[in-house]
Amino acid sequence: MDVSFLGGPGPQRGVGVVAPFDFALDRELWRWTPDDVSLHVTRTPYVPVEVSLDLARMISEHETLQNAVGTLTEVTPEVVAYACTSGSFVGGVMGEHAMCEAMSRAGSVPAITTSGALLEALVELDVRRLALVTPYTVSVTRALEEYVAQAGVTVTGCAYMGLTRQIWKVAYREVVDMARRAAARGRLGAADALFLSCTNLSTYDVIPQLEAELRIPVISANQVTMWAALRRLGTRAVGPYQALIDTSARTGTRSGTGSALPGPAAGTA
Repeated sequence: MDVSFLGGPGPQRGVGVVAPFDFALDRELWRWTPDDVSLHVTRTPYVPVEVSLDLARMISEHETLQNAVGTLTEVTPEVVAYACTSGSFVGGVMGEHAMCEAMSRAGSVPAITTSGALLEALVELDVRRLALVTPYTVSVTRALEEYVAQAGVTVTGCAYMGLTRQIWKVAYREVVDMARRAAARGRLGAADALFLSCTNLSTYDVIPQLEAELRIPVISANQVTMWAALRRLGTRAVGPYQALIDTSARTGTRSGTGSALPGPAAGTA
């Protein structure tokens, strides 16, 4: 069979992704990726520590990040992203900037982190008041609250799950339940947007539903990471009916379908 007419694979642009050793959602990152971009994913070395502030510090050490970026050199990505929320906010805003500089030096390409991408997204959407959903313990959740506060953003409500492992197993119904709790109007008023934290938390399909129900932009860790990385390439992430990516979804209201079943009880910070 003559297949010469196919012409071979088209040219691809590369995004290097450094993920924590326990990252389990490679496929979710690909869902935001256009056809002419390839992801090259590497992981930090395994450490026998549960999800905590200690783990966040260990997997975000500059030497660890630089070594990970070094493994991507051969495939020459145009940008490198550190796909970890807690690992990139644990050192505060200044610590996040230092991580980007260390990765950029190691790979000689622009570098971003999930938490840095979060702040970019908040500026893009003009968000000053933010509701948070996290799968973390209270101490890790508080560190995220402090991080966004350093950027001048007020946290209006926060719901957390208290998990220390296997976050990737959290079902959409639980995410939706937490989102409703966090976004409920409290003494600090209504939020301008809702952030679903942790790159190990599945969010792609639930974002449009939540935006339709809550009537505010809903952004997630994996979403902002891919949005910011692809932005560096001058291209757009693939995310229909997601306000951050689809500008037509930022104004007015949209109808949503379906509702999530209640999830288990969880904490409110």
